Amino acid sequence: MGHFRFLTAGESHGKGLTVIVEGVPAGLPLREADIDRDLRRRQGGYGRGGRMKIEQDHAEITAGVRHGRTLGSPIALWIRNRDWENWTDRMAVEPVDVPVERVTRLRPGHADLPGAIKYGFDDVRNVLERASARETTARVAAGGIAKRLLEEFGVSFHSWTVSIGGVRAECREPIDWEAVERSPVRTPDPEAERAMIAAIDAARADGDTVGGEVEVRVSGVPIGLGSYVQWDRKLDGRIAQAICSINAFKGVSIGAGFEAAALRGSQVHDVILPRSEWGERPWRHATNRHGGIEGGISTGEEIVVRAAVKPIPTLAHPLPSVDLDTGEEVRAHYERSDVCVVPAAGVVAEAMVAIVLADAFLEKFGGDSLAETRANYEHFLSTIGPRGRRE
Repeated sequence: MGHFRFLTAGESHGKGLTVIVEGVPAGLPLREADIDRDLRRRQGGYGRGGRMKIEQDHAEITAGVRHGRTLGSPIALWIRNRDWENWTDRMAVEPVDVPVERVTRLRPGHADLPGAIKYGFDDVRNVLERASARETTARVAAGGIAKRLLEEFGVSFHSWTVSIGGVRAECREPIDWEAVERSPVRTPDPEAERAMIAAIDAARADGDTVGGEVEVRVSGVPIGLGSYVQWDRKLDGRIAQAICSINAFKGVSIGAGFEAAALRGSQVHDVILPRSEWGERPWRHATNRHGGIEGGISTGEEIVVRAAVKPIPTLAHPLPSVDLDTGEEVRAHYERSDVCVVPAAGVVAEAMVAIVLADAFLEKFGGDSLAETRANYEHFLSTIGPRGRRE
């Protein structure tokens, strides 16, 4: 049984980020450009801060690929932090002779307080450097490899911004994904786009931040990923955990999600269509309110994941807080920050969903080489038609 897994290492203002990806079958065509595409998307979006003008993220493949194809061994990636040049003393690996100012003013809504208490730190920088959303760069890089694998089997990923600062977009089907990528807030609704930009500008003027909602859609996922037999194998549960592990994400729903709670069952459940209405793929549904997952297993319909992103906690006009040393009231610590990360957050959510689906795909189809995985996949597809009469 195959597994796709990854580990990241690195601090926000350290030398760079390291990514190790394991479980990718041998023979998968993979180039650095396949990964850099989403790294560029993550850096975009209206409301980003000055850091994005410094960094030009590029993932260098340092192991696991030869002559453009994976070897089946762990893949290693290195993403350099250009801003490291401004932090060589404060973030040096070796001891330094110069005095380095400690951070003791805690930021409400960040990992500062629980992290410092948990690990026994007297300098909050030890927490905030790793708890920073800079780490999501490494996740997007790992997700790029997952996407490249699933692309071989016709799976594609998109995301869009549902809301920012209380401004909601109208979703007209089918979504124009090219328009989404052109939009500075990654939404297909031009009127909502203007209002979202105004909401971000107003928050910036007030020294504040805004959050919102994003939606990820995945098409081409085969029926049968995940399982109902144990809690930790359910596909929707795995996706929810992955989404909520991303910085600033505080809620997740699959398909109709919370909206389904107010409806009757007859208005929620997806009717299975008869064979005459299937088209090219078997076992189709009349609707997709369950978001492509039933009983913890993919149904073959589009997977739809919606998630809530809170306003980030680093404010230009900091909230009242407390000093870690004294327990006395102070203003929270502030460093250069974004006003709104929602457009970029959709790209990170895509990456995490891709990682979960790649893991579930390899769990289902296995294979040490891409050819073996493909043979297993195609054999499975040949068996999933109507069962017929069994004696």
